[in-house]
Amino acid sequence: MKVLIIDKIHRALQQTLEKRGFDCIDMADSPIDRVNAALPESDILVLRSRMSITAEIIDRSPNLKIIARAGAGLEHIDVSYAKSKGIKVLSSPEGNRQAVAEHAMGMILSLFNKIPKSNLEVRNGHWKRKENQGIELRGKTIGIIGFGNTGSAFANVLSGFGVNILAFDKYKKGHLNEASMEQIWAEADVVSLHLPLTDETRYLVSENWISSFKRPVYIVNTSRGSIVNTKHLLEGLESGSVLGACLDVLEFETNNLQMPKIEELPEVAKKLFSHQNVILTSHTAGLTEQSYEKLSSILAEKISCEFEDLRFE
Repeated sequence: MKVLIIDKIHRALQQTLEKRGFDCIDMADSPIDRVNAALPESDILVLRSRMSITAEIIDRSPNLKIIARAGAGLEHIDVSYAKSKGIKVLSSPEGNRQAVAEHAMGMILSLFNKIPKSNLEVRNGHWKRKENQGIELRGKTIGIIGFGNTGSAFANVLSGFGVNILAFDKYKKGHLNEASMEQIWAEADVVSLHLPLTDETRYLVSENWISSFKRPVYIVNTSRGSIVNTKHLLEGLESGSVLGACLDVLEFETNNLQMPKIEELPEVAKKLFSHQNVILTSHTAGLTEQSYEKLSSILAEKISCEFEDLRFE
């Protein structure tokens, strides 16, 4: 089986697969035209977010049996078309769930305790204590939307903070923290998003969604930027229906998770960036030294298992 690796992937994946007889070709540093030329001869494609895998690309890859994404999001892969062609689509969301959960926790604590603001003030010679008085998390109700890998990991991280956890997942029932959206709208102080980007979740956080909460809330998004309508979020921040936001992702990101130059961004983005109750990070929630390796080692095991299944079909 010929494995084409087109992104920077931890060496654990290639080492594991080569020990098991796979022929791995590392083209992470090769130009896209060379990658496209190599695709027709490849059985397995391994990537992160470097390029979109469209129906056209799939049609030009007649030998392709597996598309393997080192990470969670699959919005840049035409999954339904791949499956219609008998191609397995794999991902490894288990690999960075702890990293995402800890990052979300860190952002909330930073916002509640005004850590970024105070840090900058101290560095500039301003020693403000009363102005940077924080808020304790204990006793708050945390709504988790999406209770898969990262949502459940976030609940575990929260478990020692003395909070009430309400978790809604349309496709997962019977878990300990299960709640309806109506209950979350009625009771939540903080809501954290742990969802894939699909037609169903795009712009889920809208004016109507925000107005459904019975009291002002904090919003945390470590999933995908386009789940949140930035204009409506900003309006919520300005009206007071949203008390603050922690955003690791933004709807302005490109398909390969890059950010346009700031002068190319719309005015709503610039207003968001200047808001004192918003904490921003550069889509790094899932990036740790540990997750980098786990994403690859888990994916290697899944590829190996699928290959064994393919051999016996």
